[in-house]
Amino acid sequence: MEVIATAIPDVCLVRPKRHGDPRGWFSEVWNRQRFAEAGLDFDWMQDNQSLSGPAGTLRGLHFQTPPFAQTKLVRVLAGAILDVAVDLRRGSPWFGRHVAVELSAGQPDQILIPRGFAHGFVTLKPNTQVLYKVDAPYAPDHDAGIAWNDPDLAIAWPVGPENVHLSDKDRRQPAWRELPDAFSWSE
Repeated sequence: MEVIATAIPDVCLVRPKRHGDPRGWFSEVWNRQRFAEAGLDFDWMQDNQSLSGPAGTLRGLHFQTPPFAQTKLVRVLAGAILDVAVDLRRGSPWFGRHVAVELSAGQPDQILIPRGFAHGFVTLKPNTQVLYKVDAPYAPDHDAGIAWNDPDLAIAWPVGPENVHLSDKDRRQPAWRELPDAFSWSE
């Protein structure tokens, strides 16, 4: 397994090895011991899976506030996504910046998004399936989000407002400037 830092070092790509032969390939996508040895020691408590029918389906930008903040380990089972993590940690050198990574079923990469980040993705292909682990349960009273197309975040989504597929919840997310301080950064 290879761990690759992104432009925001706390967000990283996790690249499990694939072992191939004429039948296809095999990959160990999560192993507690190997992850711990790589400094990624999380107590995963829930797996979530989504299916998005049309390309251009956008889910996010979501996060949970403490004490139910979540670390996520995201991978694609079918199709492809542009996955985005926005740093919400006040005082962080990357506060308000984001990382965008393309993930697809055709490659082994996963993205690890720590607590203190908003997360979202847009599907690049029809019938995309995404699976992600979280280290805290869903807590409706701590569920929060940011408008996906907030100009202050300047995320270059590959889909515009005229052809994006959003939930009603994501259409009503608040602006970045309205976000309360929920996270702080410490080295």
